[in-house]
Amino acid sequence: MNKDYFDLTGQVAIVTGASGGLGVQMAKALANQGAKVVVMARRQEKIDAVAAEIAEEFGVETLAIRCDITDTENVNAAVAEVVEKLGRIDILINNAGTGAVAPAEDITDEQFSNEMEIDLFGSFKVARAVAKQAMIPANYGRIINIASMYGLVGNKVAGSAPYHAAKGGVVNLTRALASEWGKYGITVNSICPGYFYTPLTKETLDSDFFQQNAKTMIPEERYGNEGELDTAAVFLASPASSYVTGVQLPVDGGYTCM
Repeated sequence: MNKDYFDLTGQVAIVTGASGGLGVQMAKALANQGAKVVVMARRQEKIDAVAAEIAEEFGVETLAIRCDITDTENVNAAVAEVVEKLGRIDILINNAGTGAVAPAEDITDEQFSNEMEIDLFGSFKVARAVAKQAMIPANYGRIINIASMYGLVGNKVAGSAPYHAAKGGVVNLTRALASEWGKYGITVNSICPGYFYTPLTKETLDSDFFQQNAKTMIPEERYGNEGELDTAAVFLASPASSYVTGVQLPVDGGYTCM
């Protein structure tokens, strides 16, 4: 008997930070497997366009719901709207985030606090709301936190201590939630991407300095391309990953293996 291990037909997935870049790519990957997709971000016009594009391309039901993940009331209301309109939430990809770059000695309190508020606390707020309102009652769920290879290691290339600290927090938050929610049939894992091309990173990654760094620090000697994060997200989102939880999955061309 043939099995389609990664069929997500009928499931409902939320992707935060889905106004562009990797969030859109992962949302499309889930839609490609048949999931209904809810795209969330702060800019309504952006997510409206993304939702329309996904619906047209993949023929799945989509919603675009504005959500500021630092606003607890907004998060709770956005999740409630998904449950009201679609009846369930099976998958959450916590992708929204930011990044402060400066030498550690010049980082301001505001920069550090903002990083923690968005990348770490924001991820927790969304996971908490989704688990409480939908996944725990259903005794099923797949939560994927997008951390970073910088949540596993330091770096000498671009000072970003708040980002390292926040993403390191996401890594251990993942372990904590996996430990607590496993009894409810909820798996919680994190993906730790390396350098990926997006509209916001292309100019930096194409600089001579970063190109040389890639050849030195990345065993595959290149950056990640569009689509190379998708299979990790689909695997962790699928019923087939039911015995995988609390895992940190680097998708980094081998950066963290050295």
